[in-house]
Amino acid sequence: MVCLWPVLALPAPPSATWEQLSPEEREVLRPFEHRWSELSPERQERLRRNAARWQKMSPEEREQARERISRWRQMSPEERAKIRERYQNFRHLPPEEQKRLRESRNWYKNLPPGERDRLRERWRSMTPEQRREFRERGRPSERRGGTIDGAQRRERDR
Repeated sequence: MVCLWPVLALPAPPSATWEQLSPEEREVLRPFEHRWSELSPERQERLRRNAARWQKMSPEEREQARERISRWRQMSPEERAKIRERYQNFRHLPPEEQKRLRESRNWYKNLPPGERDRLRERWRSMTPEQRREFRERGRPSERRGGTIDGAQRRERDR
């Protein structure tokens, strides 16, 4: 407990009144205006950082963010908890494993829709052992140019 004392003794970030926010921040944070003074300084700071990120986004990025927010709001509390847990698990992975997973996701995202559908259907029909084997051999970094190699194509077309 002694080694945590310096961390616990750090002061909380200072809170800002609504009037102290820049006009741009107030515009983005308008949904929080009536309860701003009730939010903790930490929450205010986090919201201000997110507002700054929002302001730097392109219109396309903002639209994507709106869609993600909408999907998040439509999820059940159980679905949200599962996603939070998966995110925390991801954050605890070694950087090289995080990179590999990001590459796999990008590879999958760039597949034609029909190919993604076939792959998803194949995944659903696999046993846990087959899924493990697929994960081990199906890494995008091991594919030539990010495409499916001949053996994988033959397997897919069976």
